[in-house]
Amino acid sequence: MTNPQGPQQLSTGQPQAPFYPYPPQKKRRVWPWVLGGFLACIFLLFGGCALLIGSAAHEVAKQESERMVAAPVGTEVRDGKFGFVVTQVDAPVKTVGDNQFLKQEAQGEYILVHIEVTNTADRPQTYFGDNQKLVDDYGRVFGNDTRAEMNLNEHLVSEINPGNKISVILAFDVPEDTSPAAIEFHDSMFSGGARVAVK
Repeated sequence: MTNPQGPQQLSTGQPQAPFYPYPPQKKRRVWPWVLGGFLACIFLLFGGCALLIGSAAHEVAKQESERMVAAPVGTEVRDGKFGFVVTQVDAPVKTVGDNQFLKQEAQGEYILVHIEVTNTADRPQTYFGDNQKLVDDYGRVFGNDTRAEMNLNEHLVSEINPGNKISVILAFDVPEDTSPAAIEFHDSMFSGGARVAVK
């Protein structure tokens, strides 16, 4: 009868330990790295956008702050291609004009502001009185009354050549006892504007 096989014998006669193969190594998962890289890219992208937006908002706030600072009467302020100077502010009046067909009566009262407009560009520029505003002590903004201005100026819209200057009277229809604080000048209806204090 044969003996069951036992551990193999070395030539020296010593028993040898049984052989067990190493278990296969687990494959490393790739998706956590891909997901981490994707999230890092998203974070950098949105972080960069937030930084750009924050920087742009700061610049807009700075420009708005500068625009809100009003220069004294007689000082030239510039907006776009025009320089503006307030030369005089008249006492309020109820009506403007002598022509019975063109004469205008204010809903409240007219504040008349005399200004000079200079073209600071190197080519002709068109000035529009409608773009100019009056700001009162409460921060309310009033538009220039074009119909009243027709009684005060030869032209409502003027093309000014480079270096030339025109004199204009603006007419603002405001409630009685309004205290004007500043005139806000604009090169165009879309420009940032510049202010001159009239208090």
